[in-house]
Amino acid sequence: MANIIVMTSGKGGVGKTTSSAAFGTGLALRGFKTCVIDFDVGLRNLDLIMGCERRVVFDFINVINGEARINQALIKDKRVENLFILPTSQTRDKEALTIDGVERVLNELKKEFDYIICDSPAGIERGALMALYFADEAVIVTNPEVSSVRDSDRILGVIQAKSYRAEHNLEPVRERLLITRYDYDRVERGEMLKVEDVLEILAIPLLGVIPESSAVLRASNVGMPVVLGAKSNASLAYADSVARFLGDSVEHRFLKAERRGLFDRLLRRTA
Repeated sequence: MANIIVMTSGKGGVGKTTSSAAFGTGLALRGFKTCVIDFDVGLRNLDLIMGCERRVVFDFINVINGEARINQALIKDKRVENLFILPTSQTRDKEALTIDGVERVLNELKKEFDYIICDSPAGIERGALMALYFADEAVIVTNPEVSSVRDSDRILGVIQAKSYRAEHNLEPVRERLLITRYDYDRVERGEMLKVEDVLEILAIPLLGVIPESSAVLRASNVGMPVVLGAKSNASLAYADSVARFLGDSVEHRFLKAERRGLFDRLLRRTA
């Protein structure tokens, strides 16, 4: 039976879709058959970041409405054997997502996949509520900034009150924290919260800290999950996060500034 993971946050622009693509790819690279679903109806960014936008014929809403079968809408990644993408519609609105429709699609996917990742829109509008409703696990994606952390705290409250597990008094959704765009130099200048501060506010286990990296933007621009690119700090941090999720004991890296020699500093200034 598949494990359903929602990647969510209270604030937009924190890297949920980037994290969904990286996390799903990381699980598939570890041998797990993984499907990543885009719940952001009307915007649809997952297929761009995954590099399969030209292959979209049918989408999530077509399947919910009975206009296509799941196997017609699923897109198999060309680079990773066990990875599939279920894109959403750019032309419908979020009212097209229904509890019954989402449940039917997820139940069918559960028969085939080990992990289903729900890439949620930001906030608590309908798409976000649909993405988290059936979750077994939640990865809360936040930047180390007060507004982002505050909104993430609100999302935790929604998960604990409005998920299927909460409504039916089942074991709670397992919550983990993924801090993205972490910049130690800005933390030292007081422009960002420390990891310890974020953990104190949200009080959930830390899954990973993804450092600020230009590799993330480069990967997105070419339609490639960052974990498949050159071994940047960000790609390594995502791989570490997947390993921790699967139960491996992996020390957190990239929490402090790297020591650079004179030659490295000169190169960085001219880059």
